Amino acid sequence: MNRDELWQAIDHERAGLADLLDDLSEQEWEVASLCSGWRVRDVAAHLSLAHMGAAQAARELLRARGNIDRMLHDTAVRQADLPTHRISALLRGLIGSRRKAPGGQPLLDILVHGQDIAIPLGRDRQMPVRAASFSATRIWTMRWPFTMGWSFHARKELSGLRLAATDCSWAAGDGERVEGPIAAILLLLNGRDAALARLSGPGMAGLRARLTARKPNIP
Repeated sequence: MNRDELWQAIDHERAGLADLLDDLSEQEWEVASLCSGWRVRDVAAHLSLAHMGAAQAARELLRARGNIDRMLHDTAVRQADLPTHRISALLRGLIGSRRKAPGGQPLLDILVHGQDIAIPLGRDRQMPVRAASFSATRIWTMRWPFTMGWSFHARKELSGLRLAATDCSWAAGDGERVEGPIAAILLLLNGRDAALARLSGPGMAGLRARLTARKPNIP
């Protein structure tokens, strides 16, 4: 994907998720997301902060005493105090912009966090195959310092497995095979247990044991 295609995909995903958010009841906004300790409204609020500039990010990181996980959580929870219609409006307002937070991965964020919201609500949110494949390659090849603040390091935690998509040509790793739709593989690469229901292969027993033993999902 070139730069224009990348941002077109981001805009499309933001628009679709904003539409989904507009359709939620007040009760659904309070449902636990796939991220441990985060409600649907917290994840949505986090996505609406994708424009955070370097100066604000530095202030927030200082406020969180240098802990990136805490910074992400605290900024999302404060933003989540906004009325729900305001959160979805802020997300929709990002459409057309090319700004991103320092170190941000806006396509990866909107794809994965869109599922963090939709899956617990039983909402069907299709993930575009090409965008998911691009993001899977991005996270598989990502190195420090871009992985700072990430709780799941895919190449390390999924070593000894051969991951293969069944709906496109994407594959990575060596070892026992685990296969499924690229959308499920992308969720797996981000440590989401919900991916397991859509995956299969001889490597599944070991994979389940690894994910069970690790700490809960966080953005």
